Amino acid sequence: MDILTLFITVPILTILVLVFTKGLKQARIVSMVGSIIQFGMAINLVFAYFEERAINSDVMVFTKDVVWYKEFNIHYNIGVDGISVALLLLTSIVVLAGVFISWKMKELPKEFFIALIVLSIGVYGFFISLDLFTLFVFFEIAVIPMYLLIGIWGSGPKEYSAMKLTLMLMGASAVLLVGILGIYFHSNADGGALTFNILEIAKVNIPLEAQKLFFPLTFIGFAVIGALFPFHTWSPDGHASAPTAVSMLHAGVLMKLGIYGIFRVAMFLLPEGALHWSWFFIILAAVGVIYGAFAAIKQTDLKYINAYSSVSHMGMALFALLMLNKTAWNGAILQSLSHGFMTALFFALIGMIYGRTHTRDIYKLGGLLKVIPFISAIYVIAGLSSLGLPGFSGFIAEMNIFVGAFQHEDLFYRIATIIVVSAIVVTAVYILRAAGIMLMGPVKNNDYLSLEKATWYEKTGVLLLLVPIVGMGVAPLWLSDMIWESLQPFMQGVL
Repeated sequence: MDILTLFITVPILTILVLVFTKGLKQARIVSMVGSIIQFGMAINLVFAYFEERAINSDVMVFTKDVVWYKEFNIHYNIGVDGISVALLLLTSIVVLAGVFISWKMKELPKEFFIALIVLSIGVYGFFISLDLFTLFVFFEIAVIPMYLLIGIWGSGPKEYSAMKLTLMLMGASAVLLVGILGIYFHSNADGGALTFNILEIAKVNIPLEAQKLFFPLTFIGFAVIGALFPFHTWSPDGHASAPTAVSMLHAGVLMKLGIYGIFRVAMFLLPEGALHWSWFFIILAAVGVIYGAFAAIKQTDLKYINAYSSVSHMGMALFALLMLNKTAWNGAILQSLSHGFMTALFFALIGMIYGRTHTRDIYKLGGLLKVIPFISAIYVIAGLSSLGLPGFSGFIAEMNIFVGAFQHEDLFYRIATIIVVSAIVVTAVYILRAAGIMLMGPVKNNDYLSLEKATWYEKTGVLLLLVPIVGMGVAPLWLSDMIWESLQPFMQGVL
C-alpha cells in the first residue's frame, strides 16, 4: 500500500477496532495507539518527502491514480508537495494531542473517539487529494461529524451551535460545489476531455469570463470554513459549545481546509479570476482581521476570546493569499500552521482550566499562576506566540505576511497592509488583559487553592503542541524552505 493511502486506512482500521471495544479504558488506548501510528506516519512522510524531492522535481510526489467513476472521469488521485506534508504533520499532532486531552471523556467515549477519527479521515483525505471531486467528498466527510460532536458532547446552547455551524458550512458546500462543477465543465476549454484532475486543469486556459464567475463561488465556498468576514458567525458559537478536543480540531485543523482549498483550487485553477476579485476579498479579509481582534477585547469568556482571535488570525492568512506573491503566500501557509498549533494549545488549556474551576469567565478567575503554575505558564507562552513575539511560530509567519503584502507598490494594498498590521497591537491588548486578570493577583476563590495540578496525559497533549510552536520560531528554515519550493508552480498563473 502506498505511503499516502495509509493516512486513510489506518484511521479506518482504528475505527473498526474501536467498534469492538468496551469501556473508556479500551477506547482511549485504541485511539491513542491509532493516533500515535498516524503521527509516526507523518514524521516518516516528512523524511521520505525530502528524500524523494532530491531526485524528483514533479509538482507532486508519491502520486497514485485509480479510476473511481470512469463516465465522469472521477479518480482516486492523490499526491503531496511540501505544503500538503506540513499540513498532514499538523493534523497528526493535533489529533494525537486531542486524544490525550480527552483522556477522561466519560460520556459515550467509544462513539466520541470514532466521530473524532472520522473527522481526521476527511482532513487527511482532503490534503492528499488531486481530484476535485474526491477532494470535495473528503471535505464533506470532515465537516459532517462536527454536528454530532457538538450536538451530543458539547455544552451550553449546543443544539443551536451545532445547527448553526452545520447549516452555514453546508450552505458554503453548496456554493463550492457549483464552483467546482463550473471548473469541471470548463476543463476541456483547450479541446481535451472533461476532467477533475487539478494538475491537468491547471494547464487549461479557462475563459476569463468563466474565471470571473466561478472564482468568487469557489473562494467563498472554502473561505466560510476559514471564518471569512462576514461569514464567520458560526465559528465563535461553535467553539464555545464544542468539547475541548473538538475545539482543538475545529480551530487547529478544520479551518485550515479553507486556506488550503483556496490556495490549491481557487488560486491555482482560476488565477485570472483571483487577480480580478482580489481587491474585494482583501477588504473583507482586512475587516475580519480588525473585527476579530476588537471583538476579542470585548469578550469575558475564554473560549469566545480565542474564537474571535481565530477569526482575526485566519483573516490574516486569507489576506496574505490575496496578495498573490510568493512571500505572502509563504506567510499564509506558515500562519496556518502556527495558528493550528497555537489555537489548539489555547483550547486545550482553556478546557483544563474549565474542568477545574467550572467557569470560563476571566473575571471569576484570578491568581491561577499560584495554584496551577504549569497550565498558567503555558497559557502565557501561547499568548506570546499569538501576539507575534520573536522566538515563536507567530513571529515568522506574520513577518512573511507583512513583508510580502508591503511589496505591492499600489497604495490600496499598502493601506490595507497597514490596517492589518495594526491588529498586532490589539492582539497584545486582549492576550495580556486576559492573562493578567485570570493568572495574576490574589486567588479570588478559596476553592481554587486546592485545584488539581496538570496530569501526565494533559502535559503530554500540551507539550505535543508547544514543541512545534517553539520549533517553528527558533528553527523555521527547513519548514519555510519546504513550503517555498512548493509555491513556484502556483505563481505562474498570477505573475
